[in-house]
Amino acid sequence: MIRLIERCLDSLDSELVLLAPRQAGVPGVFENVAEDTDRHQHFLSEMQRLRGSIYVHEGNIKREQLTADGRHEMTEDSRCWHLLMADHGERVRSCAMYIDYGSNPSFDDLRARHCPLVKSPEWGGLLRRAVDLELARAERSGLRFAELGGWAIEKRRRGTPEGLMMALATYGLSRVVGGSLGMTTANVAHSCSAILRRLGGSFFEVDGTQIPTYFDHRYNTEIDLLRFDSRRPNPKFEALIENARRRLGNVLVVAHSAAEAAVDLYRPAQAIHATF
Repeated sequence: MIRLIERCLDSLDSELVLLAPRQAGVPGVFENVAEDTDRHQHFLSEMQRLRGSIYVHEGNIKREQLTADGRHEMTEDSRCWHLLMADHGERVRSCAMYIDYGSNPSFDDLRARHCPLVKSPEWGGLLRRAVDLELARAERSGLRFAELGGWAIEKRRRGTPEGLMMALATYGLSRVVGGSLGMTTANVAHSCSAILRRLGGSFFEVDGTQIPTYFDHRYNTEIDLLRFDSRRPNPKFEALIENARRRLGNVLVVAHSAAEAAVDLYRPAQAIHATF
């Protein structure tokens, strides 16, 4: 299996596309950057259409929640990195989003504040405490904090290494921007949660009490809330993550032309590997 993934990673720099956040610049480690508003909008719309079609088909949302042209929009779409697997015709077939909050965000800055468990008398306080502890750990360690989400893979690509490749690339991106602690809402269906836990994701815990799987009525599915540390994946996948990180320097990065230069927001790429 590892050798199969290694072979798939050989094509990562020709199939993966990164959409940069609209109001942020691109770290200097990326060598293939296209500053093109129309192309950025094309990929964003393709991603939203893919996400919408999959979420409707899986019963996670209703068709009337899409735009008239079939797109599933999130308020965070313009401010996050999007990792896209695309065909040569620039048709998006898989996607994930990576929201980089930088240093010292609060719980109320995060998408996690909308988690249904927050309103639970039993779990709300424990969840907030668990996340606050993780935020404090990131601050003490001098790391950024991130949230992952928006996972979608077209049906014909399931059962292939594509989902794992997307997760490896996400770990790689977190290292490129200087290292992160983070969290994600992972759908229990279609092995999304299982894949992320296999790479090193783990459940949140407070004083030995694990935050449980919950049912999210907004998306009509069971969700695991997972934490990750870009420095400490499952050792079995360390070499693959580093391979993905190195290859990210050559992938196509599409930036909005209005993006501001913000390379200094990130630690220098050449110093990253030494910190892990």
